[in-house]
Amino acid sequence: MTEMPRANAFDPAPAPPLASRPIGLVVSIAGSASCMVIDRAALAAIGDDPDPVVASAGQVGGQIKMRVGAAWIVANVRALRLDAAAGTTIIADIDFLGEGDEERLTGKLYNFRRGVTRYPTPGAEVFPLSTADLKQVYAADDRAYISIGTVYPTRDIRAALYVDAMLGKHFALVGSTGTGKSTSAALILHRICELAPQGHIVMIDPHGEYSAAFKTNGALYDVNNLQLPYWLMNFEEHCEVFLTTQGSERQIDADILAKCLLMARAKSRLGQEITKLTVDAPIPYLLSDLTNLISLEMGKMDRAGDTAPYLRLKTKIDEIKADPRYGFMFSGMLVADTMANFLARIFRLPGDGKPISIIDVSGVPSDITAVVVAVLARMTFDFAIWSRNEPQRPILLVCEEAHRYIPAGNESNSSVGRILGRIAKEGRKYGVSLGLITQRPSDLAEGVLSQCGTIIAMRLNNDRDQAFVRAAMPEGARGFLDSIPALRNRECIICGEGVTIPIRVCFDGLDEAKRPASGDPLFSQLWRDTGGEDQIISRTIRKWRAQGK
Repeated sequence: MTEMPRANAFDPAPAPPLASRPIGLVVSIAGSASCMVIDRAALAAIGDDPDPVVASAGQVGGQIKMRVGAAWIVANVRALRLDAAAGTTIIADIDFLGEGDEERLTGKLYNFRRGVTRYPTPGAEVFPLSTADLKQVYAADDRAYISIGTVYPTRDIRAALYVDAMLGKHFALVGSTGTGKSTSAALILHRICELAPQGHIVMIDPHGEYSAAFKTNGALYDVNNLQLPYWLMNFEEHCEVFLTTQGSERQIDADILAKCLLMARAKSRLGQEITKLTVDAPIPYLLSDLTNLISLEMGKMDRAGDTAPYLRLKTKIDEIKADPRYGFMFSGMLVADTMANFLARIFRLPGDGKPISIIDVSGVPSDITAVVVAVLARMTFDFAIWSRNEPQRPILLVCEEAHRYIPAGNESNSSVGRILGRIAKEGRKYGVSLGLITQRPSDLAEGVLSQCGTIIAMRLNNDRDQAFVRAAMPEGARGFLDSIPALRNRECIICGEGVTIPIRVCFDGLDEAKRPASGDPLFSQLWRDTGGEDQIISRTIRKWRAQGK
């Protein structure tokens, strides 16, 4: 039996794994950001590492670590440029993300937390981060969370969104059309519903996409079953619906409407029970009472001015009463005091295992869509304010196509812009969370996006939108933000309160039955279909003329 050769004392020791070899040095330190020099040869060597996290460590968006005492500091690579003088080195700008403790025997990172207490000194060695390190960085702690996908570039590290932190300080989901924004929104809402089957979520859906996604676990409302009583509107919302003039004439019309509306509310039994009744109180009244009171005021002898404002008001109210498109709100059937039933239905109190209300406003006449959204948003906020001394029932209000309702520049000119802006600023004090979904963040009112504590950014093709989102995100996320134009469909950058540190995530797939009806038409396929065009046209015209679905 041959004897195994003994290792020679002078034989070279086996090379350490690539992940434990330094790839560069820190050269300058400045607050949240720093600068380091990377060796090109070392960068080329780790590029072949089977661990995708190690392989991407020196690239833009990759993560690296450096040792400070008994701790590891983790940083993100924001930008790279060749050191022209040397030619063999690369200068990298990095942003610090947080720090973790170092295990003495193995050197592994554990107990990661956001923020840096001790900075490295120039000359400190820089190492690539490994998958094992990244698992520690993104390990979900004991807070309630939902799992929405995998952390890029790994396939097995789950991305966790901390629900209480995300909802407590509002969130925004932004992304250009076609990036999978609606499906991602549905995925997040499905996971929240699974976590909290007795929750209270109101989703305003302007295109009728989400009803298909929440058939089994949501309450679906549209113009056919919403039954939103007109008397729930406050005075400002009444003005938006009933007044047709501008300037000084509008003020005259508003004064007449305020006086007559208050008298109409006071005529009801409920109104008589309240000693200090205001024009904004949600007290049922008859539209016929309102028009009769306007006629009486018009006929008074001591009336100042002409009859035109009274006639304008009366004509507009009669016109809306007679229009069947407004029946879901201004029907004579909605006179009874159904406020308790309406709040219970819309806010899912109790939820009966269906924690989300999908309110499809696609069938609402375009001239009052904003008012309907304003009423729903204000009811959410007012309910939270007036129930402060009751057992708390927090509500999440999700607004798709948010830039339509809180547009930049004139947010104070509409009731919906004012109420959504107020929820963004004050909602969390009262237990109202706001979720904004938009494809044009630059068209949102300035300041609203910055009120969102968690931003989920999918691919944005427009430079202005990218700059707007960049301005709303925290400093440490800058390196991630530069990759927004390069994101693939169903990928996003998440930063803010809902995550430990900024992350790039690939969303999970969603079952066909849980997806919104927002797929793009397949022109090449659909244009091959022929036959039945006459019936298509006749059916379409019938619905068009009836203004129904």
